[in-house]
Amino acid sequence: MWVSVRDNCVGCGACAVISPEIFEIHNRKATVNQNRVHWHEDNCIDAAITCPVNAIQIDEY
Repeated sequence: MWVSVRDNCVGCGACAVISPEIFEIHNRKATVNQNRVHWHEDNCIDAAITCPVNAIQIDEY
């Protein structure tokens, strides 16, 4: 699974609360630690569903 954050991210922090292992907020935008996604895929999906602006994109390899 590949997780990325689109430019429309508003930096609300919901993703970082759900999955702090994967998401961090830097300069009012979420960033992804792609190296840890494999072990937290369900949390990534939950974060994407919760994102108020649908800024988290999840793709298969």
